[in-house]
Amino acid sequence: MIPKKMTVRDAHIVKIAVERENHMAQLINLDQRHPLASKIQEICNGWSISDHQHYALQFCETNNMKYVTEKNRNEIKNGSVLRLQYSPSKTASDALETLINGSTHDKAQRLKELTSLSMDHTFALEFIKEKGLDILIKMIEDVNQKDEEILKYSLASFVELMEHGTVSWEVPENSFVARNIEIVRNFQKYPTKCGESALSNLENIVQSSSKYVLVAEDIKLQDLLRLLQEVNSPVMRQNAIALLNALFMKAEEPRKRTIAHTISAKQYRLALIGNGLSTEMTHQLYVLQTLTLGLLEKRMRMKMNAQDQDAHEKIKELRRIAFDDYAGTLSHNDEHIRRGGSGSGGGGSGGGNVNFSQYYKKLGFKCDINPAQDFIETPPGILALDCMVYFARNYTQQYTKIVHENSCRADEHECPFGRTSIELVKVLCDILRIGEPPAEQSGDFQPMFFTHDLPFEEFFCICVITLNRTWKDMRATAEDFQKVFSVVREQIQRTLKLRPENLEDFRSKIALLTYQQITTLRQQERTSKEECDSTASAIVKLKEKISPQIVELIKQQRLSFLVEGTRFSKYLRGTRTKDKFWYARLSPNHKVIHYGDCDEKNIPTLEELPKKLPIIDIKQLLEGKECPHMKETRTRKSQTVNLAFSITFESVDHSTLDFVAPDESVFNYWTDGINALLGQEMCSKQKKEDFDTLLSMEIKLRLLDTEGVDISKDPPPIPEDPENYDFCFES
Repeated sequence: MIPKKMTVRDAHIVKIAVERENHMAQLINLDQRHPLASKIQEICNGWSISDHQHYALQFCETNNMKYVTEKNRNEIKNGSVLRLQYSPSKTASDALETLINGSTHDKAQRLKELTSLSMDHTFALEFIKEKGLDILIKMIEDVNQKDEEILKYSLASFVELMEHGTVSWEVPENSFVARNIEIVRNFQKYPTKCGESALSNLENIVQSSSKYVLVAEDIKLQDLLRLLQEVNSPVMRQNAIALLNALFMKAEEPRKRTIAHTISAKQYRLALIGNGLSTEMTHQLYVLQTLTLGLLEKRMRMKMNAQDQDAHEKIKELRRIAFDDYAGTLSHNDEHIRRGGSGSGGGGSGGGNVNFSQYYKKLGFKCDINPAQDFIETPPGILALDCMVYFARNYTQQYTKIVHENSCRADEHECPFGRTSIELVKVLCDILRIGEPPAEQSGDFQPMFFTHDLPFEEFFCICVITLNRTWKDMRATAEDFQKVFSVVREQIQRTLKLRPENLEDFRSKIALLTYQQITTLRQQERTSKEECDSTASAIVKLKEKISPQIVELIKQQRLSFLVEGTRFSKYLRGTRTKDKFWYARLSPNHKVIHYGDCDEKNIPTLEELPKKLPIIDIKQLLEGKECPHMKETRTRKSQTVNLAFSITFESVDHSTLDFVAPDESVFNYWTDGINALLGQEMCSKQKKEDFDTLLSMEIKLRLLDTEGVDISKDPPPIPEDPENYDFCFES
């Protein structure tokens, strides 16, 4: 038996291999308590290297080529393979020497290497400290267009160096900004990689520098839209939309409306959505969708002003279009208004205006005397009137049909067009989150909003027809107002989840979701989720018996999810890094979490994930604001914080392993799984829902044979003893 003291000592020692080009690898024991410098000197002595201060160790896994430092040495595990390389300071110094005095060919080769090296934070700090960034900026500004390789790799290196967030975007001068603008405007003359990097630089300048004014002035909207039409590179298109979004967010209200109007043209809409949308492209299009729809916020929060003549005219127009059969009466009353009659669209208390209230009542306004009062609530404010008039003008036949069908009904089942339309616009604004900033990670992109000049108004027209149909199907009365809208909201949200390609697709899909279909779906879902209403002691005891089995089933599902693994986005100081992903998965024996960098499409195997975290080394699971990587978050956006969790280790020398889940479901599964591995209770909201659902289903399955039998709340009483036990049985 190994003494306890020996076990504690050996826990700090890892057995590793160290490689060096053209040399036999060294197999060594690395004591994590001793300084790295002393171990590097020992390794150098083994290869008779005298200048050990110029060397460092480097991870050599495919997805992990960074230098080993005192901060990240905890990532070295038993069996790790490291490489002895020149130190970051020596490598940076050699690179700068080549960039200053080398030949064109040598510069290009060195810059190509620099593109990869710049991804390492330790090297980046050394290179920047030696004024390497200044040299790169000068090269980008001065390099001849013919030296494509130098320009391509110098731009790519600059992008990677700035990704570390250690240098302010105020540092690049106007000449650097102008150079990037020139590359974007003349993208056909440069390699695609140059355009990708220049667009990324300009996006960051717009977001984080006072020089964004230069970009806003010199980058024409048509330049970006032409680029989107002509370029096939997904990354370049994605970066162009990201720059467009950045310019949109910085622009003043009139400029925003100009941008939105321009990109609404059919040829540009088609260029925007394109083909083959990646995760990042989908997110950027979602941001653009949110920004353009956000322009409706001003009207949504605007109350109708008594002095707003245009709004009064729109109310009159609603009346005239609906009741043009009564042209004689209406013409007389309109003439009265023009000669001095008062009120909104004819609302008043005297003379000829009295007749108007009956028409506004038929139109379904709450305040038929003065319909302008209906548009005081915000949201939806005056936006509701805009949508109603758009429907009346562009779908006149459907509009008049809805109004007349409901205004001529003799029963109590009429659907008030005015009141329901105003409420519908309010619901649509809530569903589309108009007025809210774009979410950090959301991919709720709806292509149909890029298929029409006025997508929200068209969206409303389809939904108001659906609303009227649903009202009739439900045979609703005024008392059922909220019930109808709960169904309509569900119809819209379920259809949006299907991601209709265009508005016609949305129209056809929502037509299939009738009230009867929604009722069926609700019943199915209710059946699968509802708890057993019975409180009979026998059922309670049955639940107690089954519960541990259900918990174990959920635990196994969570662990299976962890074994399958998840792709996570990388975060720097609480902000998502574009196109940077890492993957984590649990080993099949549930003893080790494997993780490492990955790309967006491929799912790495366990062997391709270089880093390992033994479950036995986990000390604690942290969630939300308790996570160290969320304490540095600048914006503190609740959605990102709520999806964050971290794993801490038993050793105080180890840092934490930090996650930000892509959605709430993944967050729940991972936190439940980690708690299960630690022998702690799974406590997510999803676990409770799954437990209730599975328990309810299991109880119902076991009680199938008792259908129709009245199960008493308490067990039947035990009968009294008989007078005697002289029982006789005759066959």
